[in-house]
Amino acid sequence: MTRLRGTLRRTRWRLGLAATGAALLAAGLGLTVAGSAQAAVGCKVTYATSSQWPGGFGANVTINNLGDPVNGWNLVWTFPSGQRVTQVWNATVTSSGDQVTARNVSYNARIPTNGSVSFGFNGSWSGANTAPTTFALNGVTCTGSVGETPPPTTPPPTTPPPTTPPPTGDAMAEVAAMQPGWNLGNSLDAVGDDETAWGNPRITEALLDNVRAQGFKSIRIPVTWSAHLGGAPSHTIEAAYLNRVKEVVDWALADGFYVMINIHHDSWQWINTMPTDRTNVLNRYNAIWTQLSNTFRNHSSKLVFESVNEPQFTGSSGDAQNAALLHELNTSFHRIVRASGGNNANRLLVLPSLHTSSEQPRVDELLSTFNTLNDPNLIATVHFYGYWPFSVNVAGGTRFDATVQKDLTDSFDRVYNSFVSRRIPVIIGEYGLLGFDRHTGTIEQGEKLKFFEFLGHYARTRQLTTMLWDNGQHFDRTSFVWKDPELFAQIKSSWTTRSGTASSDLLFNAKATAITSKTLTLNLNGTSFVGVRQGDTDLVRGTDYTVSGDQLTFTAAALTRLTGNRAYGVNATLHLRFSAGVPWRVNVISYDRPVLSNATGTTSSFAIPTQFRGDQLATMEAKYADGSNAGPHDWTSYKEFDVTFAPNYSANQITLTSTFFADVAENRPVTLTFHFWSGEQVSYRVTKSGSTVTGVTG
Repeated sequence: MTRLRGTLRRTRWRLGLAATGAALLAAGLGLTVAGSAQAAVGCKVTYATSSQWPGGFGANVTINNLGDPVNGWNLVWTFPSGQRVTQVWNATVTSSGDQVTARNVSYNARIPTNGSVSFGFNGSWSGANTAPTTFALNGVTCTGSVGETPPPTTPPPTTPPPTTPPPTGDAMAEVAAMQPGWNLGNSLDAVGDDETAWGNPRITEALLDNVRAQGFKSIRIPVTWSAHLGGAPSHTIEAAYLNRVKEVVDWALADGFYVMINIHHDSWQWINTMPTDRTNVLNRYNAIWTQLSNTFRNHSSKLVFESVNEPQFTGSSGDAQNAALLHELNTSFHRIVRASGGNNANRLLVLPSLHTSSEQPRVDELLSTFNTLNDPNLIATVHFYGYWPFSVNVAGGTRFDATVQKDLTDSFDRVYNSFVSRRIPVIIGEYGLLGFDRHTGTIEQGEKLKFFEFLGHYARTRQLTTMLWDNGQHFDRTSFVWKDPELFAQIKSSWTTRSGTASSDLLFNAKATAITSKTLTLNLNGTSFVGVRQGDTDLVRGTDYTVSGDQLTFTAAALTRLTGNRAYGVNATLHLRFSAGVPWRVNVISYDRPVLSNATGTTSSFAIPTQFRGDQLATMEAKYADGSNAGPHDWTSYKEFDVTFAPNYSANQITLTSTFFADVAENRPVTLTFHFWSGEQVSYRVTKSGSTVTGVTG
């Protein structure tokens, strides 16, 4: 992760550069099948076995419609070797013996002329896994052209299954075996003389043992080299530091991890000057990889090299030069490693896009490099931190909504279509939320959980290996426990299945009024709803709650019992249970409208006394009397959580930061509107005069 990421994503969002292509292949199982299927007069089907192992296999199927537009489709084929479908995505499947029928789901019913849709599945086999060769789309046999249906062709010879673990040289299979992954962030990549410079303890064998025990199969070890390099021309890496990196790598390999090492924060410390200092930068970069290649040339093939983290350039002439410079770095890295021999001759190498961005122009540039190198043991990498307003909680981006989800599906679809569909594996080398740079509470817990549930699920459907960015804020590096176990439980579950969620994890009852029934919308995500539990006690369906479609309603009588004496805050914790995944926690909360009080302070220290009275702050708006936006990011009235304001529930106050006041006009009152998760809105007015700030209610 680099200091520039927030700026880059901020700029992208403001200029509206987020990709707008439709997410053709969204996630989910068991969704409603669209009706009104139409006959196709010509079609082509591409069936590809994406992976195979003893007794099982994965396959991708692409339907190309060569005839009139189709709205609603079913594809029928017969397995020649008795295979069976066990899991499917982007379609629904029914079987009758060897005959299989795949039908569209709600979001991919339409196939325009010359358009295509794809779906995938996992299956089982015994004895042989011969691919089917004849497919019928809406009753018409697909021949690859428009015309009459020919007789079925003879199936090709059976090929034996590959060995397990994945054979050397099968990059797709090896990268799949790396899922899931974890980043050892802010340690060896810390900018300074020591791995503890950014506040983390020294790496220990016990830490790596415990990370492995969490279920992670790969570990990315970012390394910053700049403080440990000698002068030109050799740029010799300090022996003690190189030995320390080697020690950590060896520990990780001994634990059974796939291990990735790289050149990390050097990217913005000195590599970024390449437009104006090309020769010196390239010499220094080449010297590092020459030494690393020689040091690790005989290490296990489970050691993976990444050319550079989040490459970026300052002072270039634009996109074309940026692309050319990154191409030069990636190809130079490739040449040096491959020429060093030993296991480096075939070692998996990871190449990033500019800024490790998944925007289509950046992906296209990286694909061009892959085409030039023509090496089957290369991996593409991008990073993903979500839709920026949601990721940092600004511009009203408080919820995991359709916009946030589309940003994710668009990003993952682009790398799937550009790389994975060409059998070039992709690693999401870092993922998370940018608000985590401050702490994990920037985004409301339930909305955060929905984001990670969907991310893990959709990465699976797109066959992407993910590596969680952890700079010490997730897995405690001395106690070896998760600081937010609920978050990790959701992340871990998403590696293998979907979890049901709901429209909120907060259910508010106003203390000042009588308790009434309350309704949540269920997000089944392909699961089925099982029931509601409080501790070890099941609530009674029909008495405590009712379910109608996706609407879960708690009765007034049940909520009255659950809230007890109606003390402010959480009165009861419920868990909604589904047929798969982790339960969805719901806190039943009693609250009253928050009360703010007058205050004085300075631009460097200003706090509003606040009686939260059980409520929780979601966001804050800031406007001048004329309706124009006040404070930073004046393109939106909604300010950035934690950067401009922050609640402190234990101290009963809301703090306004110096960053906020730096962009507030002198002697021009600003009306603040605090939005709370209960739905309450409370107004407050602040006025800055020099370094003095006065705040009044109303």
